[in-house]
Amino acid sequence: MSQHNQTKSGVINAICAYTLWGIAPIYFKLIQHISASEILMHRIVWSFALLALIILVMGKWSKVQTILSQPKTLMWLGGTALILAANWLIFIWAVNNGHILEASLGYYINPLLNVALGMIFLGERLSKWQIVSVALALIGVMIQLLSLGSVPVIALSLAASFGIYGLLRKKLMVDSLAGLFVESAWLLPIALLYWMVFLNSPTSNFANNPMDLNTLLIAAGIVTTAPLLFFTGAAKRLTLATLGFFQYIGPSIMFVIAISVYQEPLVMEKLVTFGFIWSALVIYSLDSYRKHRNNKKRI
Repeated sequence: MSQHNQTKSGVINAICAYTLWGIAPIYFKLIQHISASEILMHRIVWSFALLALIILVMGKWSKVQTILSQPKTLMWLGGTALILAANWLIFIWAVNNGHILEASLGYYINPLLNVALGMIFLGERLSKWQIVSVALALIGVMIQLLSLGSVPVIALSLAASFGIYGLLRKKLMVDSLAGLFVESAWLLPIALLYWMVFLNSPTSNFANNPMDLNTLLIAAGIVTTAPLLFFTGAAKRLTLATLGFFQYIGPSIMFVIAISVYQEPLVMEKLVTFGFIWSALVIYSLDSYRKHRNNKKRI
């Protein structure tokens, strides 16, 4: 495949990945009558089943075996699995309780938090414009705190959990698909124990559910795994700098869906917070683009 076709394929994969993440709230709204913990359980079980099938079809079992032969890496993936599960649970709860706007804010904040985490834990040096963008994001959060008297807990929890997860996965340097499979394997016994022993809801027994509901619950595996497969395809074909320009598609779609489809109220104080975050992201993106161009010129 030529470089042009590689890039074109990468762009299509990136758009598909972030679009699917953006419209995910529509899926969770379809099953909002089910508790967030029960939906999370289905997300883990059916993701594991789908990932196991994909690992076998793609012949990636050797990469899984490599992870299994490294006890330290295996234990770290157990920790990242719990962080990922927490992120999933917070997101599902937020969507099904009318907080899609705040969830989108969390994923807008995430790339800026990644910059801060890189500086703190990886020793990465920030450019002056990156410092400005992080400062603007902090100001935006402080404005909401002072004007509404509330910390955007959901947004910060989503951004922090996904940021820490990304940081740990970056340091572990394992194959993304094999790593996710091992993480889901860690979570599977907990999910099955919860389903078989502790869960006692009207929808916990598949035999009592209509077929369309069971289909929706099993689809949790596709909703979880499909965007990740597209993302993996994009990451292989695009530079991280290029990929970064697509990451705002997801929260932008969420933002539009929250306001237009589910009529979540956008009070002025929240709009001001979003304004600061958007300004920070524009500065951050332009600075990343400038660095990307300079690096290409040096090559």
